[in-house]
Amino acid sequence: MTMTTRRRIGTFSLALLLGAAHAAVAQREARDDESAITDPRVQHRTYTMTETGETLPYALFVPTSYDGSDPYRLMVSLHGAGRQYDWLMGYAGFLDRAERDGYIVVTPLGYTRRGGYGYRGNNRPDQLAEKDVMTVIGMVRDEFNIDENRIYLWGHSMGGAGTYYIASRYPDIWAGLAAAAGGGMSADYVDQDAIRHIPFLVLHGSEDGTVPVERSRASVARMKELGMEHLYVEIAGGDHSLFISQSKEVVGTLFDFFNIVAKTH
Repeated sequence: MTMTTRRRIGTFSLALLLGAAHAAVAQREARDDESAITDPRVQHRTYTMTETGETLPYALFVPTSYDGSDPYRLMVSLHGAGRQYDWLMGYAGFLDRAERDGYIVVTPLGYTRRGGYGYRGNNRPDQLAEKDVMTVIGMVRDEFNIDENRIYLWGHSMGGAGTYYIASRYPDIWAGLAAAAGGGMSADYVDQDAIRHIPFLVLHGSEDGTVPVERSRASVARMKELGMEHLYVEIAGGDHSLFISQSKEVVGTLFDFFNIVAKTH
């Protein structure tokens, strides 16, 4: 085999690899852009992702009291695996509490419905999932008068893991964090030192058959060791999803927690 032949084979192989990588990135489906919420208070928006040229959706809630004159709190909410991007806005009493307590709420997609927000690895799809979240947050911060000391991040299941990860990557943004039935302080995608100063709410059902409650218990134990401000609420008999999605009380706990924490510097 001549050197020229080897080079041609190498070039051909590289082309195949690049093609495979492009195919992996393009594995978005029409269902990724589906919405679940028909409540007229929810704005269903789109933007064009610079990196891929694709049109991606996100959902936004703005309290009726907002007129731009005063800074408002911002809550970034990350959905669970397979759920629609606006899914969390349908949780029991969620929008009513956001209206009452004065929260602008945004729910990004994370590139696909199972994108993981970046915590699953450093491959291209994960990078795009993370990029989607941060781009949407940036757009909302630019458009609205946001209180930079009252920006919060939380998620459910996959979104809980995404919360630990995104918070670790951008720790200076957040006034408070919350994870429901997902993620943990000791996961390899978490920078514990980066987020140890941020108050953290952990929610979990004791009978969760999808994500064992022991993971949150271990996470909370680590928070105690680190001296973190935190609150752990374990719902006796609670499952993986309905313990929060169908409970105004648990949703209220989320808002009550964020209401009392803020950045002090």
